Amino acid sequence: MSTTDSVPVSLAEIARIAGVGRAAVSNWRRRHDSFPTRIGGTDVSPQFSLAEVEQWLRDNGKLDSIGGRELLWPRFEALGSRDESGLAIAEAARRMHSPRTRGSHPELTAEAEELAAEAAKLGRSEGARETFEFLLQRWLETHVRQLSTTPPPLAALMARIALDVRVGGSGEEAGEKLTVLDPACGTGHLAAAAVQEGAGSGLSVLACERDPALAALASARLAFLTADHDVRTEIVTADALREDPFAGARVDIALCNPPFNERDWGYAELATDQRWTHGLPPRTEPELAWVQHLFAHLKPGGAAVVVLPPAVASRKAGRRIRGSLLRTGALRAVVALPPGSAQPHSVSLQLWILRAAPDGTAAVPPGQDVLLVDATRFARTGTRESGPHWESLRAFSLSALEAFDRPDADLPDGAVRVPLIELLDDEVDVTPGRYASVTAEPSGLELAAAWREAGTALTDLARRAERLSELRFSADLPQTTTSVGDLVKAGALSLRSGQQTPDGTTAPGRDSVPLLTVADLLTDGTPSGLVAAGSAPVIVEEGDVVVAGVVRAYRAWVHEGPPTALGPQLYALRVDSAKLNAHFLAGCLRAPSNGRQAGTHASSSSRVDIRRLQVLHLPLREQEAYAEVFRGLRDFEARLGTAEGLGRRLVSDVSDLLAAGGLGV
Repeated sequence: MSTTDSVPVSLAEIARIAGVGRAAVSNWRRRHDSFPTRIGGTDVSPQFSLAEVEQWLRDNGKLDSIGGRELLWPRFEALGSRDESGLAIAEAARRMHSPRTRGSHPELTAEAEELAAEAAKLGRSEGARETFEFLLQRWLETHVRQLSTTPPPLAALMARIALDVRVGGSGEEAGEKLTVLDPACGTGHLAAAAVQEGAGSGLSVLACERDPALAALASARLAFLTADHDVRTEIVTADALREDPFAGARVDIALCNPPFNERDWGYAELATDQRWTHGLPPRTEPELAWVQHLFAHLKPGGAAVVVLPPAVASRKAGRRIRGSLLRTGALRAVVALPPGSAQPHSVSLQLWILRAAPDGTAAVPPGQDVLLVDATRFARTGTRESGPHWESLRAFSLSALEAFDRPDADLPDGAVRVPLIELLDDEVDVTPGRYASVTAEPSGLELAAAWREAGTALTDLARRAERLSELRFSADLPQTTTSVGDLVKAGALSLRSGQQTPDGTTAPGRDSVPLLTVADLLTDGTPSGLVAAGSAPVIVEEGDVVVAGVVRAYRAWVHEGPPTALGPQLYALRVDSAKLNAHFLAGCLRAPSNGRQAGTHASSSSRVDIRRLQVLHLPLREQEAYAEVFRGLRDFEARLGTAEGLGRRLVSDVSDLLAAGGLGV
């Protein structure tokens, strides 16, 4: 246990290890003198020794039903380096597959090697794949701002599109052996999706990744898939554009989510590269270099699907290459995805679908049509759930592509065949929204999916309403309250005021954090900007209470997402967990009467004096009971908004269909 003596864990991590809420851990700390003492952090955010915490939990019977994975992760995180922790997880996976493996990775320290060995031992007892996926997911969540991954639903959709579009069918024919390429594979989401979507037995996966840690994790992920599928993999650590390790190889399917907006992609040294059959990509168009790289590797009839930012479809610098891709029939379709489909989540990314001409066919005639699909309407708005309506998006996109290959079939609304003559103008703009108009009438598949989603939301809402209806209220309501200002003076909480950031918004990067403003709260509550972490005076972390100090946007909640910078008129309250429960505090502050009493009411933009807000004066034990109910109300409110949004859309869609005479009788 000595190896964990120096590993610090927070109250939130202890709660995760024990499988309880953070409030329960605060209770243990307050009630039990034997609870480990703080070894670091602050009074508000204390840190404890993992070894001492583990021993205390075991001695007090708090680990009976909890596996060892939660205890293992803080030690990986304590390695500090993103690369070393990633390589250690990959090494653990390698040892899970081969228990007798000897030798060490040259970039791993002795501590990381020992940790990998312990993780492998745990994996063999608790499930190798489950242990690896748990550690990988925690690693991705910890370093989410430094990595760009392909969400599994999007990866699955891309793999299915490629399998369906390639000449020869879905790849499931008996005895057919396909080859898949991903030249910027990251942690292997796309290659794994190709295997899981049924690419056939005997599949070969060729992948490349320039980041050694990501390449090692991709190898580990795909190694688990070979246990259930007849798959051969080759993953190389290299820059695919500068030093293509698979030069000359031809594949049936190519999938890629390449890095965006990289100016140093090798423009000068690759000027005469033979892959640029559609023209030398301009220095400012690295994405078109990736497109041609994929296309150069396709067998006759092979298909490629690539994720691209929307500007690639219309930027002036790339129009010559876009024109060539269209004239030769290489670019078959463009699908505009809803915002939130992948990073960066605020942008409506696109899928470009390419196909190489089959053997024995002549050049595509000038009259060839291109499919443009606007799927942006499948964004999930007004809910806390991330990503679009994946089920509806997948059904819509695949049905559009299927209908496109049948000249007599009608395309679903939002998809359109565009003749080349309309696209090959001075701009060569292939942005779907420019050509595909969307009416309010959904397809039958979309309506069925929407009704199922609405039914699930209403069932959940009814369950929550039933639980809340059982609350009993005392006729003798407690009246003793104290103000936020007095709580600050007593040291029960700290109060910080958000400010205008000096450098405004910035581009996504390793040191950037989301920026939340009052204007965001008046729309959907999603942070609309990014700022450099060093330039943000106030950054809230998980467990902090955030209060909007404007009457028209007044609200209070416990922050549960990643670190976020606060703009003007937003306030961060950090509680001393030995004196205050954060959810209890947020619930008291959120009461509408509280905001009205502390507001100036001079205009619609009146400010709320945060220090005047009142909080019930209750012992910590009673606060926890109130906190649970406050959280239940908060969840009920969120589900109510979800159900309302779904219901309104369904009423609108069905009304339009009825008014158009669409009722089947």
